[in-house]
Amino acid sequence: MLLLTGEYEHTIDEKGRVLVSNKLRNQIDTKEHGSDFYIVVGANGILSLYPEKCFQLMTLAMAQKNTAPDEIIAFERMNFALAGKVELDSQGRLLLNEKLRKRAGLKDNVTLVGVRDHIELWNTQDWEQYISDNMAQYQKRVAEARQEVLQKQSQDLEG
Repeated sequence: MLLLTGEYEHTIDEKGRVLVSNKLRNQIDTKEHGSDFYIVVGANGILSLYPEKCFQLMTLAMAQKNTAPDEIIAFERMNFALAGKVELDSQGRLLLNEKLRKRAGLKDNVTLVGVRDHIELWNTQDWEQYISDNMAQYQKRVAEARQEVLQKQSQDLEG
């Protein structure tokens, strides 16, 4: 299972390239998840970078859902039309064309965020606002999860 984590601030250069740091790339086992990436406009309009095999799994999972055929067709149309196979250059930079940057509303300062099986590209200011808006909910969920773990450990010791 892939667990991409962390947040990494970068700048989009004058040629439209952004660095995908080694700390993030080294979390990906290329034998298991592929060495290529797909870039897609993901949930909430956030630009997302998926390792090849994770993109395939996500696409397959959606196709197998009990969803109306017209919804599946619309998803496939949008998903494949808006996705693109991308390669990082020798320095680990990703080229983001102007159309893609405009669609995702990306400016010069971006934060790359590891989100389990993909990397999200956020405007740094938007990412900081997202953290601010969602921190209380996150802290509540962490406390609940921690309590569940402690209860399970206690039950295991008693049993």
